Order: sequence, then C-alpha cells, then structure tokens
Amino acid sequence: MTLQAWSLAAAVGTMIAWGMNFAFVKYVLDHLGVGAFMFLRFLVLPLLGLALLVVIFRHRIAHTWPRRADLPRFALCALVGHVLHISAVMYGMNLSTAFSSSLVLTCQPLFTLAILAWLGAERLRKPQLIGTLIAFSGIAIFLADKFAAGFSRAGLGDLTLLLAGAAFSAYTVLQRPLADRYGPLIVLSYTLLFSMPVMLVLTYPFFADLKAASLGPAVWAAIFWALVVCSFVGWMLWTWVNSVRGIARSAPFMYLMPPVAGVMAWLTLGETFTWLKILGAAITMGGVAWAQFGSGPPPKEAAQPDSA
Repeated sequence: MTLQAWSLAAAVGTMIAWGMNFAFVKYVLDHLGVGAFMFLRFLVLPLLGLALLVVIFRHRIAHTWPRRADLPRFALCALVGHVLHISAVMYGMNLSTAFSSSLVLTCQPLFTLAILAWLGAERLRKPQLIGTLIAFSGIAIFLADKFAAGFSRAGLGDLTLLLAGAAFSAYTVLQRPLADRYGPLIVLSYTLLFSMPVMLVLTYPFFADLKAASLGPAVWAAIFWALVVCSFVGWMLWTWVNSVRGIARSAPFMYLMPPVAGVMAWLTLGETFTWLKILGAAITMGGVAWAQFGSGPPPKEAAQPDSA
C-alpha cells in the first residue's frame, strides 16, 4: 500500500472510532460526570504520551523537547485543542445527546476550510468545496426532522458543541507545521503535557467526590475506549493524516461521523431511522468521496500554514 492509501485507511478508521465514541462518552458521563472524567483524561493521556516517548526515543528523549521558537505554538495548541475544545465537547455532550453531538460537530470541516481560505495557507480546489457542500446537504437531509422542529430546540448543549467544532478546526490548522517538524507523537504528547496542570487543578474537586469502586467493568471499558483508543491513538492518527493528505482534503472526512454515530445509536439505544435519514447518510458519504478522490492527488506546492 502507498502512503496515500495508508492515510486514507487511517482517516476512515479514525472517523469510525470517533463516531462510535459519542455513545461511549455519553455512557461514561452519565456515570462519572464531566469534571471527574476530564480529570482522568488529563491525568492518563499526558502520562501515556510521556511513556511512549521514553520507550521510543529512550536516551534521546531530551531531543524531543520543542525548540524555543516553537514553544508558544505548542502552548497555544494545548490551550485551543485540549483545554478549550475538550471542555466544550464534554460539557456540550453532557447537555445534549450522543447523536445530536455528532451532528453538530460536523460543522468542523466548514470551520477548517474557512480558516484555511482566510489564511491562504492551503489551496482549495473546486472539487473539495463541491464535495464539502454535497456532504453538508446530506447532513441537512439527515437532520430534516430536527430542522422541522425548529433550531430553537437545539439548546445550550448544541451551541457549546459549535464552539468545540471551531476550536478543533483552529487546532487542526495550528498544529500542522508542528506535526510536519516533530511528528504526531511529540506534538500530541507535549500539548497534552502543557494542558495537564491547569486542567487537573480545575477538575480535581469533581474527581475527589467520585466513588471509583462503584464503577463496573463496562464503565471502565468505555473509559479505556474513550481515552486510549479515541483520545490518544485517534488524535495521533488524525495529526498524521493531516500531514500526509493535507488539511483541506482531510476535513470532509468529519462528515462520516454522524452516520457511524447513528448506527451506534440504533444498536445501543434502539433509535430508528427513516429512508430519508438513510438517503442523507448516503449523500454525505458521496460528498466525502468526491472531496477526496475528485480533486486528484494533493498538490506538492501547497503552502503550509505558518510553517516557517
């Protein structure tokens, strides 16, 4: 398999895992609450990242430390990508449903493409824009019944998730030059490490009130999936995919999450879907395919966002 083929498989796999994750996270939040779960996340993931750095780099671990000129960008990525984005996702999902959360977060590709166009950081070609709009129309059909009820019913949870989508798009653009220079593992590990102190201080009181012994095996399995598989491995893979395929070609993959989340809702929550929703899912995936394959290989001369 070529590098492009591997990156395509990684992108699809990440979207499937993230789509499934909405149901897992909602399940965990119902048992732990937002604060306690966030404490575990910002305790476990930075330590996991450092452990992997030690295993992989061993005696060269000091060479992984970011250069002084890159430290402000690492800190900004930690603030936007972990502190702001994760906080908004967790509180938004707690106020909404798993399926609605996945649908609202499909705005992320639009935010990403808007940021890229504003910065002039990566050339956007017509098939990418057309594919994104087709995928967006599929989401609109998928949500037709909710639209009929009026946007006023979206509530605070959906608005918070909208902020989360914008924050993740900003993080995606900000971390791109760092990932090209340092690699996904180093970028993820140190951005997690830089976000760790403030988040542990803010969330520890919630964790202190948690009765961990009362949590069953199913809850711990869901925590492992949400933290290790989706939050750590998933973020690392997505960073690598953006480096290989380019941010503009990767962004429309986000539209694959709602259909996956919908299937999970059907399997675990007994939610049913009309033919209209099935049609919307098919159009969504068609739009993603057009954005990925209709534009041909990514241009070698595509500019990097602030890659100096």
